[in-house]
Amino acid sequence: MKPFEKPEWLRNRLQGRLGRQVIYERFDGVKTGVINVDMQNFFCEEGYLAACPQAQDVVPEINRLNAVIRDAGGPVVWIQTTAEPYAIAGWGAYQEMFTPENWVRRSEELSESHPGFALWPELVTSDEDLFVKKTRYSCFISGSSNLDDEMKNRGVDTLLITGVATNVCCESTARDAMMLNYRTTMVADALATDEEEAHKYSLTAFNANFGDVQNVDDIIRRLNT
Repeated sequence: MKPFEKPEWLRNRLQGRLGRQVIYERFDGVKTGVINVDMQNFFCEEGYLAACPQAQDVVPEINRLNAVIRDAGGPVVWIQTTAEPYAIAGWGAYQEMFTPENWVRRSEELSESHPGFALWPELVTSDEDLFVKKTRYSCFISGSSNLDDEMKNRGVDTLLITGVATNVCCESTARDAMMLNYRTTMVADALATDEEEAHKYSLTAFNANFGDVQNVDDIIRRLNT
């Protein structure tokens, strides 16, 4: 994805409201978690129903950010969407957005025994990392996952959002995180979607009203270890 550039109206809004362009000037390593959203084969590999191959391009930045946060003592979280029967039960409104054939295909390719459920193989994980399944776009909506409890139990108050797709599950998770009182930053160069404009508009809308948008280098420079 292209580097994120804030439009003039957004720069003016931030300056008028906050007196600066960056919301979070420091990150406390042990209180900061990275939430890596949906970096699964289903979303990253060509040939799957929801393939967004652009996600492969941000893998190096995701790996780099995760390594720094691990070293700083913060948790690294891998979010995986599941389409097991328990996960899709009661979500008829979403099912109506698919043909019957594609709904079956989604359910199969995101079942936990299918290769589509697995994380993209070039991602660097650790036994210390947390692996969380979710059943809806947002990790934080009621019943989707136990992520809120996991973060609060670890004393985390700041979240960095990476993954795919910027404007769908990543933005949904980031918005809800802010509503639950997390200091939330979407990491622009560690996020991907299939349309450049959608990526830009998602980050702009989030930065205007919900939280910060920074790059990996910005965060590393501001990290207090």
